Amino acid sequence: MSRIAVPQPVLAFGIALCVVGCGFPMGGSDVGPSRSKGPRVVTTVSMVTDLVREIGGDRIEVIGLMGEGVDPHLYKPTTRDVKEVSRADAVFYCGLMLEGRMQDVLEKVRAGGKPVHAVTESIDAGRLRSPGAFAGHHDPHVWMDVALWSDCVETVVRRLSELDREGHTVYRSNGDRVRGELAELDSYVREVIGTIPERRRVLVTAHDAFGYFGKAYGIGVRSAQGISTESEPGVHDINRLVDFLVERRIAAVFVESSVPASNVRAVVEGAAGRGWRVEIGPSLYSDAMGAAGTYEGTYIGMIDHNATAIARSLGGRAPERGRLGLLAESIPASDSGG
Repeated sequence: MSRIAVPQPVLAFGIALCVVGCGFPMGGSDVGPSRSKGPRVVTTVSMVTDLVREIGGDRIEVIGLMGEGVDPHLYKPTTRDVKEVSRADAVFYCGLMLEGRMQDVLEKVRAGGKPVHAVTESIDAGRLRSPGAFAGHHDPHVWMDVALWSDCVETVVRRLSELDREGHTVYRSNGDRVRGELAELDSYVREVIGTIPERRRVLVTAHDAFGYFGKAYGIGVRSAQGISTESEPGVHDINRLVDFLVERRIAAVFVESSVPASNVRAVVEGAAGRGWRVEIGPSLYSDAMGAAGTYEGTYIGMIDHNATAIARSLGGRAPERGRLGLLAESIPASDSGG
């Protein structure tokens, strides 16, 4: 994907940040409530928000900008974002161009002296995917490989410790705990995906957000759309995917919570027209987690849900309510033969 030009709303956002950062009030009113005693940290996508909250604990206040069902590829900064970023002591984002239209804004904020950190900065570049269709950029969906996401812990621990040196011991302890939890989650995903019969071990989704998942856990990945949701698939892309489903006798495809289901439905209808019935499996979480306050609204719950849903829908074995029995709903097993 080529570098995205900054649209007019984003330019306006950057100007507004300059005004606020220079100490001029917006609209003549205070931009927010009184400060908490700990650092105020703003985050972008929900996976980053969850990671920073888990490591920061009670020592920091975290404000996430993108919640349930938000597509970061298409997200446009709002007036609320202007206020929150201007009041933050630090900003954490994913990076690798995931935040698309916010990327240049974040770089301008960093240039103005505010601590702005990509959590992916501690990942070895040699471990990143660089698909040809992404025009020289890395695939940003690193959280789909739990072990790779665990590498981001170090960035958050180090940067929070720079912001709040007295809290270093707390951040380091929380970081160690999170790494341990992620190691257990990684083992679970590897185990349940490995139970899918080899000929059915193909994940078909709306857009190419699962490349790291496929590489890490040994499952093929196909999608109707590319890595970014900004480009729509053509008729040729849909027909090619239909051919693949029919030839491989793939029994299930998946929609995503933050991406319209129309392309997946077109693929299912195309297969039906060729005499092959394909089920639409449970909705997967790709670029955003579930609702705040739910198990699926945590990173661990998000990945647990995805791995469990994929395994059970493609003929593998996994607990119907997930690794810890905490999924909101039981996930039905595939009723087609393996």
